Amino acid sequence: MWTYEKKLQYPVKIKQTNPRLGKLIIEQYGGPDGELGAAIRYLSQKYTMVTPQAIGILNDIGTEELAHLEIIASIVTQLTRGATMKQLEEAGLDPNYVNHGLAIFPQSAGGIPWSATYIQSKGDPLTDLYENMAAEEKPN
Repeated sequence: MWTYEKKLQYPVKIKQTNPRLGKLIIEQYGGPDGELGAAIRYLSQKYTMVTPQAIGILNDIGTEELAHLEIIASIVTQLTRGATMKQLEEAGLDPNYVNHGLAIFPQSAGGIPWSATYIQSKGDPLTDLYENMAAEEKPN
C-alpha cells in the first residue's frame, strides 16, 4: 500500500468564504468527469490488464486520483466554512445543506449524486485504455 503522512502534498489555505465557487469546484469531486470517477475507473480496470506494468500503472494512477479527492474536498470545505444561510442560498447550496449540512458529498455542481454510470470497465484492455484517454481529454 502506501504511507499516509496526514498532510496534503499541495496544502490548501483559503481564507475567504465563497460558497458559489465551492459549488462549482464540487464538480471535480463527484461530477461525471471528476476525481472519484477517475479513481474508481482506474482501480477497477487494472484487474483485466495483461501486463504487470499496465496493472501497476493503473493502480498508481487510481490511488493518485484518490489523493486528488482529498485536495478537492479541502478546497470545498474551506470555501464553505463559516458560510451564512443567506450565502448558501445565493450560491444554490441550500438543498445540499438540508441533506448534508456542510459535509462533502460526491455530487456534480448541479447537485446530481455521483453514479457508477459515469465510468466504464469493459474487461478489454484496449477498450478500457481508450475510454480512459477519452475521459481524461474531456474539458472539466
